[in-house]
Amino acid sequence: MELRRQKPHSQQGNWNVSDAVIVKENEERILREELNSFCRSGDLYLLPFGDYGISSPASRGPNRTIRTRKVSKDEAIGRFGEMMIEMLPEDLAFTVFVPSEKAFQRDLKLQLNDSLVAEKRNDTYAVVSRILGFSAVPQTLSSTTVSSSKEVFYDSLSGFTLYISKDLDGMLVVNRIRSEMVDLKRGEIIVHIMDGVIMDAEFEQAVQPDYTEED
Repeated sequence: MELRRQKPHSQQGNWNVSDAVIVKENEERILREELNSFCRSGDLYLLPFGDYGISSPASRGPNRTIRTRKVSKDEAIGRFGEMMIEMLPEDLAFTVFVPSEKAFQRDLKLQLNDSLVAEKRNDTYAVVSRILGFSAVPQTLSSTTVSSSKEVFYDSLSGFTLYISKDLDGMLVVNRIRSEMVDLKRGEIIVHIMDGVIMDAEFEQAVQPDYTEED
C-alpha cells in the first residue's frame, strides 16, 4: 500500500483505521530519523513537517535528549502578532520580529481576554502598531542570511536601528532579544517569533506600570 501523509482533520474524508495507523507509523519513523539528525548537527530547532515544532536540548553533550512539541504557525504568532502582520501588505517583502504571546503579556501587559474588548481595542491597536514600527524591516531577512560570526544592522519602519546576530543554536538575536521560532512565512512576509518586545527606551518607559500611586 502506498504510504501517504495524514491530512488535516478538515480534509481527511473517508480514511479507514488501517490507513491512519500506517501513516502514523511512517511519520513517527521519519520524525525519529530527523531528530537523530538534529542531535548530531546540534543546531536545528524547527521540524520540517508543515506545522512547526519547537525543540530544545535538555542537556549538552553526546547523551543529550531532544524534547519537541508541535506548534502551528497561527498558535506561535498569536492574536496580537496577527494584528501586527495584518497591518502589512502580504504581497510586499517584509521581515517582522513578532513578540511571542507571553512577551506581549509580560512586557506590554496585553491580555487576550481584556485588551481586545471594545472599549480597549483602539488603545491596543495603537500599541501594537507602534511595536510594528520598531520591529518590521522592509525587506526579507531569513535566519540563513545572517552569519553566526557577524552582527548586521537594519533600520526598522520607524527608523529604529535593529542589531541582528545569530547564536550558536542558529536562533536570531535582535537588540539582545532572542528568537523562539524563525522563518515563518505569511505571503512575502517573513516572521520571527521573539522572546521579548523590540522597542526604544522612550516607548518602553511609557508602557511600564505606574508604581507612583499609593497602596
